Amino acid sequence: MFNTAIFFRIADDFVLPPLEALEEIFQSHRFVPCGATEPESSGWVPPRGNKSTVLLESVGRSVIARLCTERRPVPSSAVKAAVDERIEKYKEETGRERVGAKIKKEFKQEVMLDLLPRAFTKRSTTTLWIDPVNKFLVIDSGNLTGADKVISYLVEALSEIPGALPGLKASPIQTQMSAAAAMSHWLSTREAPYNFTVDRDCELKTPDDQKATVRYSRHTLDIDEVAQHIAAGKLPTQLAMTWNERVSFVLTETAQLKKLKLLDVVLDGVQESGKDDDGFDTDAAIITGELSSLIPDLLDALGGELGEGEAVPGQTAVAAPPELAPEPA
Repeated sequence: MFNTAIFFRIADDFVLPPLEALEEIFQSHRFVPCGATEPESSGWVPPRGNKSTVLLESVGRSVIARLCTERRPVPSSAVKAAVDERIEKYKEETGRERVGAKIKKEFKQEVMLDLLPRAFTKRSTTTLWIDPVNKFLVIDSGNLTGADKVISYLVEALSEIPGALPGLKASPIQTQMSAAAAMSHWLSTREAPYNFTVDRDCELKTPDDQKATVRYSRHTLDIDEVAQHIAAGKLPTQLAMTWNERVSFVLTETAQLKKLKLLDVVLDGVQESGKDDDGFDTDAAIITGELSSLIPDLLDALGGELGEGEAVPGQTAVAAPPELAPEPA
């Protein structure tokens, strides 16, 4: 269900609206495929797949949703060739040597309208998990740009629910120690943080323009050579780790989790799905349960969260960027 994970902190004053009201709003933003001349279309789809019509799945006191995006990519080389052809034809018909920017823009628009209906569509889906109890928002995205897009759609939906303010405010979690610095420390001292082990894959890179890179794959990292690379200025950008002998993953320099995998100890004893059971409820309960413990442990390993001003013990207030917060009604 989650191959990658970027996690955000939800503001303390956020309260998840009733599921029925939320489902109604999401249904009004249901995914619709691209029209013939649309370059992109996004909307919500059932997390269970096409056999379901429900757009929000309740897991305990949390919610899982899935955003689908369809694009019609038109190769830039094809656009340029078609525009150049029209420009040459225009020059021949008018006798002009130069073509203004306005006319070139019009040609490009005409070319896009001509090529878009013939372009093949590509779809991608992104799963998100809202945990209002622990104030986490977890998105199955490989980059912040994709995650920000999902948050924007989520904020838009939540802002349409009457009486739902304060709306969703979310921001990437900032920690006392950067992931790169923490990974450097673990590798240099050969001591993994509590509840974690360092595995056998790692990428080290110099933080300059040269980007000199060293990669270890299925190789022990408990060697002097790794510490020497770090002492020479290389920083870890990826490090394979295992949490509590239950979940393996790759930690990136931006504290994102990639290649998430549940280990056998987690899956032992889980009953296989029956004919009429898609296994969604079991899968969702397992992965959210593991992540709800893994994420706090990882934050502790990175020195804890950064708060605004004097942090109150046990509480963390993280402000959301203005662009992620809905406008007051």
